[in-house]
Amino acid sequence: MANENKMVTRAAGVIGLATLASRIMGFLRDMATAWFFGAGLLSDAFFVAFRIPNMLRRLLAEGSLSMVFVPVFTEYLTGKGRDEALRMAFAMFRFLSVVLVAATLAGILFSPGIVRLMAPGFGGEKLALTVFLTRIMFPYVFFICLVALCMGMLNVLGHFAAPALAPVLLNLAMIGGMVFIAPHMQEPVVGLAIGVIIGGILQLALQAPFMWRHGFRFYRKTAFFHPGVQRVVLLMGPAVIGAAVHQINIFVGTLLASLLPEGSVSYLYYADRLVEFPLGIFAISLSVAVLPSLSRQAAARDFDAMSQTFAHAMNLTFFITLPAMVGLIIMSKPIITLLFQHGAFDAESTRATAFALICYSSGLWAYSAVRILVSAFYSLQDTRTPVKMATIAITANILLSLALMGKLLHGGLALATALASMINFCLLAYALREKMGSLGWQKMIVPVFKSVICSLVMGAGLWTVLAWFPTPEHFSKIAAFTRVMGGVGVGMILYIAAAVLLKCRELNDILAMFKKG
Repeated sequence: MANENKMVTRAAGVIGLATLASRIMGFLRDMATAWFFGAGLLSDAFFVAFRIPNMLRRLLAEGSLSMVFVPVFTEYLTGKGRDEALRMAFAMFRFLSVVLVAATLAGILFSPGIVRLMAPGFGGEKLALTVFLTRIMFPYVFFICLVALCMGMLNVLGHFAAPALAPVLLNLAMIGGMVFIAPHMQEPVVGLAIGVIIGGILQLALQAPFMWRHGFRFYRKTAFFHPGVQRVVLLMGPAVIGAAVHQINIFVGTLLASLLPEGSVSYLYYADRLVEFPLGIFAISLSVAVLPSLSRQAAARDFDAMSQTFAHAMNLTFFITLPAMVGLIIMSKPIITLLFQHGAFDAESTRATAFALICYSSGLWAYSAVRILVSAFYSLQDTRTPVKMATIAITANILLSLALMGKLLHGGLALATALASMINFCLLAYALREKMGSLGWQKMIVPVFKSVICSLVMGAGLWTVLAWFPTPEHFSKIAAFTRVMGGVGVGMILYIAAAVLLKCRELNDILAMFKKG
């Protein structure tokens, strides 16, 4: 069992380091976007248009398709052999390609209705531009969904690097679109949209040699409606909602934000990007890494081993996300000032985005833990329970958003998303306990309590240090960089020192993750 935990940790390290590179490139991309387009009509139009394929990416590449495919592919691999498993994988690839072509054409055709659904407050020039950008970027869905399928197969076969590095190519392509294509466009933001399509092609091309190396052949003969494909399709319907409640909540926030003052969509987008940094590096990395292990244990009906693997993943998740949550809340304004306040992005945009970041960050621990809980259900090929709980959480998000947006504006929408994720966490945790009995919960009480204490110590120290060095009226980039880097350094030292004093085992696990990753 110790070896299984080491495998999960090592895999999470590989994915985490690749994701770190992707997030850094993503921030460079967002900094460039903020510089060129600020927070106004152009950025609102692009972010709503990009939200559609990007949301599908998160639903599939980081959600339902991979999470449903992995347990079924694992069962074929262990029960029927590698050759039959690869036949099933190719059948799924071919079936999905046909479906995606039809879905892409339909998305392009019905883009006006989709945009009106996502941003009912848009009209005139803003609506027309958003529809045009949506039509340009919709083919990205075709490429990224196939990347998601490749990711699931490669992860089961023990290869994690190529799928995790794929988003780096997207960010590079988008930056290239702004730098090299946008200046030649009548509407420069179109160059950014073209970069998205180029990024999708590059991401899929990156997977091809690794798929070939592991025995995947595009000419392999197999039934179009392979029994494995039918199982994946049946499981995937409810899995789309169950695995992606956070993204659906973000979508609800975008829709309602379009009814608020101009710039609200952009404030939420930039804040969400910052929350996605620790979420992607650690929580999503762990959920991707732990799913093959949980699936193998579920297929063998080894629930004791599942209990240990689940507890190990949850403890690591809380050990990382709790201090990240505290740090983002306390340092929200300095971080946004450093990353985004330049060009068309002014001090008022910084203040508004910082407020959204504080509200979003309060739910970081819940967003992260839900990913592990959903992985546990999907390893058991139970997609119905997550969707039931997700339905309740989505309903709660809508009601909370309507209740809070009146006084807190876009901040109320972000806070509603956080609260809804906490509700989803509680519902899933209770349902998993009812389904499995004790699934290692007793192994989490002490480690999580220690993580909370360490985070509070870090937060108190960080707050004190920042209070000694208040933000000056004219905040230069050098001062912003010094303040942020100094705060991050102080926070890490305090957290690590507290973890050492409390003998937190997770600290050694995290160090091993990057040492071996």
